[in-house]
Order: sequence, then C-alpha cells, then structure tokens
Amino acid sequence: MTARTSRRAFLKSSIAAGAAGAAAAASGAAGATPDPLITQVQPWASGLGDGVDATPYGLPIEHEGDVIRRNVEWLTADTISSINFTPIHALDGTITPQGCAFERHHSGAIDLRKEDYRLMINGLVDRPLVFSYADLERFPRENHVYFCECAANTGMEWAGAQLNGAQFTHGMIHNMEYTGVPLRTLLEEAGFDPTGKWVFVEGADASSNGRSIPMEKALDDVLVAFKANGEALRKEHGYPVRLVVPGWEGNLWVKWLRRIEVMNAPVESREETSKYTDTFADGSSRKWTWEMDAKSVVTSPSPQAPITHGKGPLVITGLAWSGRGAITRVDVSKDGGKTWETARLAKPGERMALTRFYLDTTWSGQEMFLQSRAMDETGYVQPTKAQLRAVRGLNSIYHNNCIQTWWVRANGEAENVEVS
Repeated sequence: MTARTSRRAFLKSSIAAGAAGAAAAASGAAGATPDPLITQVQPWASGLGDGVDATPYGLPIEHEGDVIRRNVEWLTADTISSINFTPIHALDGTITPQGCAFERHHSGAIDLRKEDYRLMINGLVDRPLVFSYADLERFPRENHVYFCECAANTGMEWAGAQLNGAQFTHGMIHNMEYTGVPLRTLLEEAGFDPTGKWVFVEGADASSNGRSIPMEKALDDVLVAFKANGEALRKEHGYPVRLVVPGWEGNLWVKWLRRIEVMNAPVESREETSKYTDTFADGSSRKWTWEMDAKSVVTSPSPQAPITHGKGPLVITGLAWSGRGAITRVDVSKDGGKTWETARLAKPGERMALTRFYLDTTWSGQEMFLQSRAMDETGYVQPTKAQLRAVRGLNSIYHNNCIQTWWVRANGEAENVEVS
C-alpha cells in the first residue's frame, strides 16, 4: 500500500470514527464518551467578541505567543552588537513576517524618521546627489521576494552539533517581498563613471557597517528598498531605507542606508577583512565569498517541533534556498543519508528566494535520522559537513551550508546530531 493510499485511508477512518463518536454522544448511546467541545456551547460562542478597532494594528494571537525571535546569550557580550533568530520551526509557507524576522546589529537598531532621512551618492559620478525619502518614492519601483541570510548562519556547527533547534542552527534567515528602486536607476541619475568598478555602501548607524560591492552586481539586481511585505521596514530591519543584495550574504544588505560612493577599488573595510572572511585549516583566509550556496533544513520534525500525534501520517517539511538561482529539487533522507526520497516543492523554486518542501509519509514510530539535500538550477548539490571540512577544515565560521541531521526518537522528540 502506498504512503498516499494509507494516509487517505487513515484520515478517512479517523473522520468516520470522529463523526460516529459525535453522533453517539449526541444521542446518549451507552458507552459513548461525549466530547464537550462538540456537545456543549463554548464561551467563545456564548457572547460577543472584540470589535474591529480592538487592535488597530493587528498582533499575533496570544495562543501563538511562543513564535518569537530568540537570541543565544553566550554568542555575544551583549545584545547591542548581536543577533537573534527567526522561529523557522514554527512557520510554514515561505514569507517571513517582519515581526519575527531575524535581526543582526553591529551597534544597535537606530530610530531614524523618514523626514530626516538622506541618501548621498558621490565619488566617480557626474552629479553628486542627495535624495530624501520623498525623492526615492518618486522613482519607478519594483517588487521582489528575496531571502536574506547571515553569512554566519549555521556557523556554530562547524566543530560538531552545538545548538538544539532549527531556529538556532538555521534561523539567521528571512524571506520577504521587498519594494524599492533599483540601485542602477539611482546610479544612472547621478551619472556614474564607467571606470568605477566598485561601490562602497554604508549605513547611518554608529558602526556604518561599510561594505564594498562590485559594480557588476550593483547594476544587476541590487535594490534600495523602503518596504517589506507591503509595509514600511521595521526599525530593526533598517527603517526607513535599506539595501537589498539578492543571493549575497546579509552583511552586504546595509541598513539605514546613507551613502553610496562609486570607486575604482574596494575599500577593504573592517567588515570585509577582519570579519566575513573564511579561514582555512592552514590559517590562510579567503574573502569576497559573497554568494550564499544552496542549502536546506528540515524544520519539522525538529528539536523545537517534535512529533506529538503518534504513529500514522506525517508531514516532513522544511526550507531550501540558493544565492545562485532557483531551487530545482530537494531530497529527504530518514536514515542519515543512506537512502533518499524526492520531496514535493510547494511551488516551483524562485531565484534567490526560499522554497518550501514537503515529504508526505507515514511514521511507524521508528527512530529516524532526518536530513534534507537541496539542488539548484546551476546543478550544485548541497554538501555534507565532511565534504566541507575536507576543503576548509574546522576553523571556518561563515558559509556553512552542510546537510543537517535531526535524530528523531521513538517518542517523537528530536535532537541535533552530527552524521558527517
């Protein structure tokens, strides 16, 4: 019997049993166990609910109060120059609500009114310009869905299984629909010099987080964004204006964007020399590793999303993404990589955006070693940790896109383990 057939039969029998039980309870049949949620009028149906203005800006319902960002206290000295994590284990679909999308700050989230906002473009340009927020709104705008991933996402896992939860191992990521003006449009407005091969971008916060970006990328798909998921950016995400650099590591997505300088060489700033470089086993480092390679993770079942319904139909789900293009396929293994099944993509993969995958299966109560393996349109296949270590050793922090393993026990609980 196929998993689909057994699932249909199981659900059909469950519905029939539930209907029979409800009918028996209603008729007072001997031996029946009445379900008060069916047979009795409940408080929520006994009176009036909230009016339309109870929450002028809608908030998550209290029953989902655990779906929040979380940080790991020992990762940083304080929460000012720090990071927290998206609760990817508790979300479905692909769009991340702004209210629980991860934060990364180098000197804290600043309060900047859009009336006080200014963006300067200078350097190798014909006309140095300064734009107000209102100026940016007058340019033709575009809408695109992109993921933003911190280069250090999964970085703590290089030396072995460390953090117990998909939120903590892979939650330095969000996926939102951004609205803004192509950077190319603003550079053309200023009349950039074709000899300028780089742009240097910096933010209005105290750290400025200055980063160099090749002109080729700047003219391709970089967006000067002022909306996310249809509304203004949140303070922690760079309100009122941030840079969006599709498919590239999140530290290039400069928040509170204040200046773009056209240059003929990179600046070699602190954030692109002492930080955001990849250290090899021999002590040497590589830099300019901007693109985020194909990656995936099972979000449920996982340590924060255990199996609680017992044996029977089970939906295994997760996320996959690639900074080099669209995800074309995701395979799932239940036995630590010995065998693989091709998962169902919720919809065709989109370039530089999260893709949701599902494996509809049946769980007999046996332990599992769950893994997922993503492939993108370039033909790249997500590697194992052993394959990454063979090239980079154990000293790296950034760009860990290894296959993740969850050990699901017979009681449905899951734990982060390493199966290289």
